[in-house]
Amino acid sequence: MNPEHVPTGKRMEALEALMARLRSPEGCPWDREQTPVSLLPYTIEEAFEVAEAVETHNPTAWKDELGDLLFHVVFHSRIAEEQGHFSLTEVIAGIVEKMTRRHPHVFAPDGERLQEAKEVVGRWEEIKRQEKSGKQGPASVFDDINSRLPALLWAAKVQRKMSQVGFDWNGPEGVLEKVHEELEELRNAPNPDNREEELGDVLLTLVNLAAHYRINPEMALRRATRKVQDRFRHMEQSLHASQRTPAEATLDELEALWQESKRRTE
Repeated sequence: MNPEHVPTGKRMEALEALMARLRSPEGCPWDREQTPVSLLPYTIEEAFEVAEAVETHNPTAWKDELGDLLFHVVFHSRIAEEQGHFSLTEVIAGIVEKMTRRHPHVFAPDGERLQEAKEVVGRWEEIKRQEKSGKQGPASVFDDINSRLPALLWAAKVQRKMSQVGFDWNGPEGVLEKVHEELEELRNAPNPDNREEELGDVLLTLVNLAAHYRINPEMALRRATRKVQDRFRHMEQSLHASQRTPAEATLDELEALWQESKRRTE
């Protein structure tokens, strides 16, 4: 049988068996000693490597990095099963049940038909609120937000939740005015603690501005950072031709090389 035609279920069974072997007494010492906590930094890194592959439009890397991330899902599930919490089968069953429940417009026989993505988002949030109703304590729009997210993503989610209940500017013009106001407060901050607070306010307002422009701030910053990195690498290569490094060049030389690099990529 052509390997490409092997059913996905069989592939998952093989991956589960591989993980069980790695964690067994006859398996890999490193894999055996991992815990959910020790594994977490690697899991997060793999998720960002998926992002890198997508952003660079590299299908081969995309496939490989998704495989690495899937391996971590299986790894975490195996550890949880060993500890008596849940199995990979339960993880899969849980997400299938949840996604079916949250898409009544697709799966429910009498579900309302939604035609636009924004309608789906609103229905999704309503269903999530219903799921959380009845839990101890008053409900909050922030109940499903993890505050351990990267700060930029956390800020975007918090502001989106507030916007969904109407607490937001009517358009980007008001946010732009707020950006200028926050920058002025940063300029006039009297001490380092105040500067840190005011800079945080500037960043938070810029995240809100991104929402009004329908821009993902995480992706925008990653794209800008990649652009700067690529331009600086071009500068390094230019200096390497004369057997020098950026540290050995003057500021005027670096600025000239930077402008050259910008022209090359514009």
